[in-house]
Amino acid sequence: MYTTYHLDSAQDITPDILDAIKIAFKSKPITITIVEDDDFELTEEMKAILDERLQEDGSDYISAEESISMLKSKYGL
Repeated sequence: MYTTYHLDSAQDITPDILDAIKIAFKSKPITITIVEDDDFELTEEMKAILDERLQEDGSDYISAEESISMLKSKYGL
């Protein structure tokens, strides 16, 4: 089973949530992963690189699917 709880802050973790987890998973092993949501902002250097890439000739580009396929075959992903 896979369950995700999205909370606005750690302060929103209540005994009710913990009880719901205990009821849902009983004595089964579980893993709790905490992910802190950070706002991501591009640096000026990142923006410059992206601007350069936008100026490149796109005629020799490959699709995302082709790129993933090549990575899978090369690295066994």
